[in-house]
Amino acid sequence: MKEEEIRRLIKIVEESNIGELEISRWGGTIRISKFANNSHSYGNSIPPPVHAAAAVPPAAGQPLTPGKPAAAVEESKAQGKNLTEIKAPMVGTFYRAPAPDADPYVDVNQTVKKGQVLCIIEAMKLMNEIESEYDGRIVEILVEGGQPVEYNQPLFKIDLS
Repeated sequence: MKEEEIRRLIKIVEESNIGELEISRWGGTIRISKFANNSHSYGNSIPPPVHAAAAVPPAAGQPLTPGKPAAAVEESKAQGKNLTEIKAPMVGTFYRAPAPDADPYVDVNQTVKKGQVLCIIEAMKLMNEIESEYDGRIVEILVEGGQPVEYNQPLFKIDLS
């Protein structure tokens, strides 16, 4: 199943009165749930998100969405600065670091390069590295580690000047 189809299904579940949707196709099953899942692949020290999307991979064990998604971005001019918001390309759980006891990928006032990893979004039991699409300086981090994020939700503000 393609990533766009999965996003469409997630949106349908979020906007409806159903709590869970499960679809079986081509030897694989995908389950989308509004409720937290008891098992959490990131580590036991972080509580599961309130809105979790969980997937059961195909029997062959192949991930449902190959590759790394590019972060969705939107430019905004604010207070005379050349600020850009880096937005979540998917629904999932936001993590600032690769592990609970590791240093965060980026901090406020840190200079970043295009292609540098900014965070991880866990979606459907897959860890997706979100990379910067610009050279710039992180001005603000808008989400706390371990929090659920929605599609197109702003994650970072980056100064491009």
